[in-house]
Amino acid sequence: MSKELSKTYDPRDIEPRLYEKWETRKYFHAEVDRSKKPFTIVMPPPNITGQLHMGHALDNTLQDILIRYKRMQGYNALWQPGCDHASIATEVKITEQLKKEGIDKEDLGREKFLERAWQWKEEYGGRIVSQLKKMGSSADWDRERFTMDEGCSKAVEEVFLKFYDEGLIYKGNRIVNWCPVCQTTISDAEVEHEEQTGHFWHIKYPIVGSDDFVTVATTRPETMLGDTALAVHPDDERYSHLIGRSVILPLVNREIPVVADSYVDREFGTGVVKITPAHDPNDFEVGKRHDLPVINVLNDDATINENGGKYAGMERYEARKLIVRELEEQGLLVKVEEHVHNVGTHDRCGTTVEPMVKQQWFVKMEELAKPAIEALKTGDLQFVPDRFDKIYLHWLENIRDWCISRQLWWGHRIPAYYCDQCGEMVVAKEAPEACPKCGCTHMTQDPDTLDTWFSSALWPFSTLGWPEKTEDLDYFYPTDVLVTGYDIIFFWVVRMVFSGYAHTGKSPFHTVLIHGLVRDSNGRKMSKSLGNGIDPLEVIDKFGADALRLTLVTGNAPGNDMRFYWERVESSRNFANKLWNAARFIMMNLEDRDIETPEDFHLKLADRWILSKVNTLAKEVTDNMDRYELGIAVQKVYDFIWDEFCDWYIEIAKYRMYSREYDEDSADYALWTLKTVLTQALKLLHPFMPFITEEIFCTLHPDQESIMISDWPVYQECWNYAIAEEMMDAVKDVVRGIRNVRADMNVPMKKKVRVFIVSDNRGTCEMFETVKNSFKILVGASKIRVQTDKKGIGEDAVSIVTPKATIYMPLEELVDKEKEKARLTKEMERLEKELARVKGMLSNANFLSKAPAHKIKEEEEKLSKYAQMMEQVMERLAFWK
Repeated sequence: MSKELSKTYDPRDIEPRLYEKWETRKYFHAEVDRSKKPFTIVMPPPNITGQLHMGHALDNTLQDILIRYKRMQGYNALWQPGCDHASIATEVKITEQLKKEGIDKEDLGREKFLERAWQWKEEYGGRIVSQLKKMGSSADWDRERFTMDEGCSKAVEEVFLKFYDEGLIYKGNRIVNWCPVCQTTISDAEVEHEEQTGHFWHIKYPIVGSDDFVTVATTRPETMLGDTALAVHPDDERYSHLIGRSVILPLVNREIPVVADSYVDREFGTGVVKITPAHDPNDFEVGKRHDLPVINVLNDDATINENGGKYAGMERYEARKLIVRELEEQGLLVKVEEHVHNVGTHDRCGTTVEPMVKQQWFVKMEELAKPAIEALKTGDLQFVPDRFDKIYLHWLENIRDWCISRQLWWGHRIPAYYCDQCGEMVVAKEAPEACPKCGCTHMTQDPDTLDTWFSSALWPFSTLGWPEKTEDLDYFYPTDVLVTGYDIIFFWVVRMVFSGYAHTGKSPFHTVLIHGLVRDSNGRKMSKSLGNGIDPLEVIDKFGADALRLTLVTGNAPGNDMRFYWERVESSRNFANKLWNAARFIMMNLEDRDIETPEDFHLKLADRWILSKVNTLAKEVTDNMDRYELGIAVQKVYDFIWDEFCDWYIEIAKYRMYSREYDEDSADYALWTLKTVLTQALKLLHPFMPFITEEIFCTLHPDQESIMISDWPVYQECWNYAIAEEMMDAVKDVVRGIRNVRADMNVPMKKKVRVFIVSDNRGTCEMFETVKNSFKILVGASKIRVQTDKKGIGEDAVSIVTPKATIYMPLEELVDKEKEKARLTKEMERLEKELARVKGMLSNANFLSKAPAHKIKEEEEKLSKYAQMMEQVMERLAFWK
C-alpha cells in the first residue's frame, strides 16, 4: 500500500480536510432520481442569531447518523437544511446593536431598520451553518433555505390568503401572551415557565345586601382592578347560596356577580375564584360563557391604565404593593401565604409575561386539528418513543386559536391593507389601487408581522418548492423522519402536521424521533444564567467531532435526557485512538502482500468466529437503526471493535503472523480476515464517527472514493458460523479463567507455565486440540496439553472450572513458595501496624469528640478495609503452609 496512516490520530488534521473533500465531490447533494427510493429529513432550522450549543449538536448528530445510514443503504438521501429568521431574537439583537451606536429604532424607521436586519443576516446568519459543518453534518448545503427567502415568503403569503378566504384566519380580541419589554405578543414556545416563590393574598369581597363576605385568594392582586365576577363550582355546597348574587369589588367599589362554573377547582385556595377576563386565559373563557365584560387595566408597558382609577400610571408591581397596603388598612386582607408557582417569562428578555386581551390576528384551530389527531390514531404518524403520543393528543384536543401577529418589523408582514379614509380592510397580495368601499386611494398596510412559527410550520414542503408543483416536492415529499427535542412538540411539530394536511393532504413525515436535553454533569439544564453551558466547538477543538458525536449518542435513548461528562469525551477519544492503532497495525502487516480471498476450509476457528460475529453485528445494528435505537446500535459496534476485534481477534492473529508454528498461508488468511472485518466494522461505525472511519477506510482501500458512498453491510448466510462462535466462547472462558487466577496470585504474564485442559468429552478435547496454539500467547503458557483425565497433573495444581472443561496449572510454576510467603508476611506486618493505628484513633475519646464527622467516618472505612485485607492475607499464608 502506498498510502499510510499517520503515526498518531489527529482529528484537527483529518476532519477539515475530509469535510472539504465531501463537499467538493457533492456527496451530500441529492437530485431527483426515479430509479432510487428517496429518504428525506428536514433540518429543524436553527435561528440566524444562533450559536451552536449542545442541543443543536445532539439534534444534528442524530439526523446525520440517520442520513448517512440511509445513504449507505442505497437510498437517495436528502437532508434539507436551512435557517429561521427568528423575528424576536433577531430584532432584539439589532436593536441592541443600534443602541450601542446611539440610534433609536423608531427614529431609524422601518425601511432603514429592515436594511440593517438584512445586512445583519448576511454577516451573522451563516455562522451556525459553518459550526454545523464542523460537526460533520452531511446536509445538502446546495439546497440551503431561509424562512424569508423568496420561495418561503411566497408560501407564507399563499397560506395566509388561503386561510383568510376560507374563514380560518380572522382579526379579533382574544387573550395573548404579551411581553411588556419587547412590546409584542409572543408564542407559547417563547414563554418559559419557571418556579418562583410568591404569595397568596386572601382578600375579603363583601357580599351585597349582607354584612358577610367571601374570601378570595390571588397571586396577582393588581389584576383585581379588572375583576368582572367571582366564580364558584356549581356543586360546591359551601357557596351555592351565593350563585346569582353580587359582591363589592374592594378598592374599586364596583358590584360584580357571583357565577357558577365547573372550571373552578373546589380543592384549591378557598374554592372561590376571581374572574379577570382581560388578564387570564381561563378567565377569558369563563367570561365568554357568562357574557362578562372585559376590562383591561394594563398599558403595553405593564403600567396601570386609566381603567385602574387612582392607580393609573403606576408600574404593575408598585401598584401591587399599594393595593395590598390599602387592603390591609381597610381590614380586607385576611392573610398572606407563601406560595411556589410557575411564572411565565419571555425566553428572550426574561420579563414576566402578561396575559392580555389584544386585537390580533388568529388562526381558527378546531377544524385544522382534526386531521392531525387522526394521523396519530391511524398510524400515518408515529412518535418514537410512543409515550409522547399523549402529549401531542392532549395539546391538539385542547387547542386554542393561534395568535399569529407580532408587533415587530423583522418578519413576514401581514398582507392586510386599511383605508386611510374609512378604515375598510382588504386582505390581498398587494395593496389595492383604491378602497373598494369609499374609493380612497390611500391604503396603509398592517404594521404587524407574522409569528415565526407560521413560516416554519410550512418548512417540510415550502423548502421543496410548494406552492409550486415541483418535481422535488413530488419526489422527496412527504419526508420520512423529523428529529427534534421534546420541548417543541406542541409548538412546531403539531403546526407542521396540521399544515401538511391542510396544504398537501398528507402528513409531512411518518416518524417523529424525540430526543431529550443535554444536561450538565449534575443533571442541571445548561443555561447562560447558571454558566454551565458547554461549547461544542471547544469539545471539537480538544477531542475532535467524532469523539463529541460518539459521546452524544452513546447511551442515548429516544426521549430521555442525558448528562454531559468530559470524562466520557475522553473515553470516546480513547476509543478512536484504539481503532486508529489497530488499523495501523493491520495496514503495516498488509504492506506489499497480495492476499487472495481464502476458501472456507482455509479459515481457522478464530477467523470463522470473528466473521460470524461481525455478520451478526450487521444484522443487529441494522435492526436497531431501523427502530431508531441509535444508542444501542453504537454501543454494539463499540463493544465489538474494542473487545471482540481488538482485544481478542487481533491478539490471536498476532500469534499466527509471528509464530514459527504457523505457515505463511495461515498468516495471510488472518490478514485477509483482519482487513475484511475491519472494513465491515468501519462501515457500521461510519454514521456515528464519519471522519476517522473515512480516513482509515480510504487508506485501507485506496481504490475506493469514500466510505460514505460504500454499501452498508448486510447479513450473509455464508458467514454464519454458529459452531465456531460456540467453540470460541469456550476458548474465551478458558482464557479469562487463567488470566483471573494469574491476577489473583500476582503472577506476571511473562512468567510462562504449563496449562492442562481436561474434559471427558472427546469432541471437546478435539476442539481444544485444534485451537490451543491460537490462544497460547493470551494466557502466558509455555505449553498446552489437552487430555481426558488428570494423568501427569500434580495434586497441588491450581484448577479452574469452565462450562466445557477444567483447567489445571502446576502451582510451583506459578509461584515461588518461599518468596510468596515472605511477601505475604511483610504485607501482614504492614497491615498489623495500620490496624493498630486506626484502632487507637477510634478508641481515643479526644479524637472522637473533636474530629469532624467525615474524618471519623473515613477512619472507620479504613478499619473495615484493612481488616478485610488482613483476612485475605492470612488465608493465603495458611494456604502456603
